[in-house]
Amino acid sequence: MLDSVLDLMFLHSDSSELNRYVIHPSWRLTSDHTPLTITITIKEEHVMNTKLSLSKNSKQEKEFIKEVICVFKSLDTTNLIDHESLEQIINKLATSIKQAWNSNARRVKITKHSRIWWNEDCKQSLNTYRESRSLEHWKLFKSIVKTTKRAFFDSKIQEVTNKSHGPWKLMNWVNKRKLPAIKAIKYDNQPCLSLNSLWNALHSSFNTVLYCQVDTNILDEIENKQTST
Repeated sequence: MLDSVLDLMFLHSDSSELNRYVIHPSWRLTSDHTPLTITITIKEEHVMNTKLSLSKNSKQEKEFIKEVICVFKSLDTTNLIDHESLEQIINKLATSIKQAWNSNARRVKITKHSRIWWNEDCKQSLNTYRESRSLEHWKLFKSIVKTTKRAFFDSKIQEVTNKSHGPWKLMNWVNKRKLPAIKAIKYDNQPCLSLNSLWNALHSSFNTVLYCQVDTNILDEIENKQTST
């Protein structure tokens, strides 16, 4: 009965790439299972580590916007009579904008240390320091970086303020702070911050008539009703 063991492999019935399986009887040795293997091909994928980019408020960005505006102004829309003419205009517009982007954008390397506030002034000042290695140029570079970062974050703060009208939402940048899920119990307008104060508030609120004398004469005013058996 040792040969009655059934080994299973689940494959994709309609895929030739996922059905490349092999049964290995020689790998069985003393085991009562025959090893099964499947070969899955993994396509090679190229991951881009560079991209075209335009720095905000840079000369290249202004030139790109200028060229795009000229493209829109030069579009001839007088012959839009059918779907084909509209598609031609759209394709021409897309091509012109792409050319303007490629001519003004610069290729940058994508790294985990990329800084979105970095601009051309920072780059030029850093290159100047690297060439001279002087203390004055280093101080100038640090000053430009500080000014650039401050201007960038001020613009982000202004952007969030104008969009949401809630500057308090900027606290999430520093540290998200949540209000505690509890509320202090107050008794006689004083917070109960200790066990003794809590017990005093509980005792005074619910046991105020514990030792008070009860007048049972009020029960005599209740009409007696005959009970049926």
